[in-house]
Amino acid sequence: MTLNYRLDGIALAERYGFPSQFEPGSATPQPLIAAFELLHWIAGISYWKAGCPRQVKFECSAPDQWQADWLNRLYSRGLAEFAFRQGLSVAQFEVFSSNASRPPPASVFGLDEQLLVPMGGGKDSLVAWSRLDRMGRVAATVQVGQSALIGQVAERTGASHWQVTREMDPKLAELNRAGAFNGHVPVTAINSAVLIVLALLRGHGGIAFANERSADEPTLIGASGETVNHQFSKSMDFEAMLDDWVRHYIAADLAVFSVLRRERELAICRAFADLEQFHGVFSSCNRNFHLDGPRTHRWCGDCPKCRFVFLGLAPFLLPDKLRTIFGADLLDDPLQITGFRELLALDSEKPFECVGEIDEARSAIKALSQRLAWREHVVVQALAPRLAEFQVPALNDLCRPSGPHLIPEALLNEA
Repeated sequence: MTLNYRLDGIALAERYGFPSQFEPGSATPQPLIAAFELLHWIAGISYWKAGCPRQVKFECSAPDQWQADWLNRLYSRGLAEFAFRQGLSVAQFEVFSSNASRPPPASVFGLDEQLLVPMGGGKDSLVAWSRLDRMGRVAATVQVGQSALIGQVAERTGASHWQVTREMDPKLAELNRAGAFNGHVPVTAINSAVLIVLALLRGHGGIAFANERSADEPTLIGASGETVNHQFSKSMDFEAMLDDWVRHYIAADLAVFSVLRRERELAICRAFADLEQFHGVFSSCNRNFHLDGPRTHRWCGDCPKCRFVFLGLAPFLLPDKLRTIFGADLLDDPLQITGFRELLALDSEKPFECVGEIDEARSAIKALSQRLAWREHVVVQALAPRLAEFQVPALNDLCRPSGPHLIPEALLNEA
């Protein structure tokens, strides 16, 4: 499957390979056409942001007014970090317009009740898989992209595992090297659209992501009150947006949701601590997942993701166990103090990364300061006293599930 774009006269194409073939000679069902449109329009954000043109034209199908407003919201909020770093205003990202009216809602497509479980190689997707597997609801684990590490982690589950290949146009990298705008894009939004196509191709009625409640916390709040959330496309806000689109335009019986939405990172770490079969293979370090290949072996030990996962697991595992997993004790390294201090946002905003809430990091440090196995570690000793000036929630309180979600009632009843 090829998605075609044109930026300043430059033809660009993004290609996908799905583990399912289209039936030759048969008409493409309307829900699948609608899913292709969604993917085309969302994935275009990677190419649009290279020049940020003020107008978008469509040679084939075009969005209606509701869809145009939806895309404006995705582009402005999903690119808020990009705009912040580039010194741009997100107001100029609202480039979609239409006079077309909204069609009637989609009907059911006849999908089954089995679920696709996106696999990212980290603890969250493994906790999600383990819960759904116990219910017998997993059709397959799936990945978007060619990461070998994700495949290795998925193999450990013993489940069927499907891969959707993605090839971005190499000319985009050339444009970036030549000085085009470049930066963070809402990749989970793109992956969601990819997996909607796959679910329809395979006839499955659910995509169960592992995005957590912690993703709702803004990374920073600007002087005028505007929020910038590195994890916008993992947030409940985007999940609700996507559900509105899917139910109205694609299929009334397709559910796209996060099975971990009610839980914070600390609760997920607590659950993952018991999944020992995955401790030696998982990785949440983003340096494993670059489009041009991994830049580390499982854990770099020197990024916000490594630090937060180490810190989140520490209240539930002993130091020797974490040293085995990470190859080092990050909380007993004086060179790590500054990085952990940033997670606690003691002197500035938290890092632009997929990490948990500020209160979670503070609560974990406070809990460790009261535990014999951890309290003498240099990072704990350096940062715990700084928490006296803050109201720090109890760790157990942060591990209780709560908050809005779109988890189907049947799954809640089976849990």
